[in-house]
Amino acid sequence: MSFRDNLQHLRATRNMTQEQLAMLLGVSRQSVTKWEAERAYPEMDKLLKLCDIFDCTLDDLVKGDLTARPAARSGATVPQGAPQDVCGYDEHMRRFARKVPTGIAIIVLGAGIGSLFEGWRVLPFANPDALFMVVFLLGLLAGLSLIIPAGMEHSAFQKAHPYIEDFYTAEEKSAASRRLTYGMVVGIGIIFAGVLAVLLTEDGAYENVGPSVLIILAAVGTWLITHFAMMYGRTNVAQYNKSVADDLEIEEIANLAIEEERKAAFLQKRRHRQKVGAVCAAIMMAATLVGLLLLFAPLFNGQNIDDVDWESGGSTYFWLAWPVGGLLCGVVSVLMDAFQKR
Repeated sequence: MSFRDNLQHLRATRNMTQEQLAMLLGVSRQSVTKWEAERAYPEMDKLLKLCDIFDCTLDDLVKGDLTARPAARSGATVPQGAPQDVCGYDEHMRRFARKVPTGIAIIVLGAGIGSLFEGWRVLPFANPDALFMVVFLLGLLAGLSLIIPAGMEHSAFQKAHPYIEDFYTAEEKSAASRRLTYGMVVGIGIIFAGVLAVLLTEDGAYENVGPSVLIILAAVGTWLITHFAMMYGRTNVAQYNKSVADDLEIEEIANLAIEEERKAAFLQKRRHRQKVGAVCAAIMMAATLVGLLLLFAPLFNGQNIDDVDWESGGSTYFWLAWPVGGLLCGVVSVLMDAFQKR
C-alpha cells in the first residue's frame, strides 16, 4: 500500500475533508490534494503531525497497510456537513480575548488604585509618591504577565495554522456584533460614570478620590470594550487569514507547504511591503535631518548658543518636519500600493 492510499483511507474513516485536514496541519487544501495524487510528499514535521492525528506509527503510515484497520475511536473525527472548527481556533481566540483585555485592565486598575495612595508617606523619610509607584508597578507587572504570554501563544498559533476555513454561521456573527454593541454602550457608560464622579467631588473633601474612581471605572469599561471587540473580530476569519499572511517573513513563506502560485503571491506581497517600509524609513530619516538643520540653523550662521533666540526664526518650526514626513509616507504608500495592483 502507498502513502496516498493510507491517507485517503484514514481521512475517510474520520469523515474529514481535505480542507479540515489542511487546517489541522497548517497547510493549504491544494497541498493535501497533491499528496493524495502523489504529485508531492509532505515534510517530516507534517508526517509526524499526521501520525498524531490518525493515531498511527510513521512506518505504518508511509509503508504499511492501514486500509484494513478498523476505524479508531481515538484521533480527530470530523462530522460531515458544514465546516467545523477542527484546530481549536474558537477556543484559542476566546482565551486570547480574555487574557489581553484583562491584562490591560489590570494595568489601568493599578494606576487607579495607586492614585488613592498618592501623597501617603509609609515612612517619614520616604518619598510621598513611593506607595503609588509600588502599586502601579505591581499592576503593570501583573498585566504584562498576561499580555506577553498571550501574544506569544497567539503568534505560535498563527504560525501553526496560517489558514482557517470560515466555520462561523451568519447567526453567530450577528450575535457577536450585537454583543459588541452592548459591550461598547455599557463600557462607555461606565467611563462616563467615572467622569461624573470627578465632577461631583471636585469641590468637596473627596476631590482627590474622584480621579481615582474615574481610572478604576475606566479599567472596567476598557475591559468590556476590548473584550467584546476581540470576540467580534474572531468571527472575521478572512481577516485572520489575511493578517497571518501579512505577518509572515520571507523565510517562513518559503517554507510553507502550500501551492507554488499562492506562495509566489505571498512572497510578492511581502517584498512589496518591504519596499514601502524602506522608502518610508528613508523619508523619515530625511525629515529628521531637515528638522535638526532647522533647529540648529542659527548655530551654522556663527551665532553663539547663548545668544540664539529659539522662539523666533526657522528654529520655531523645526518640529513640522516630522508631520510632513509622516504625510509623505502615507502618500507614497498609497501610490505604491496603487501601482503594484495594476
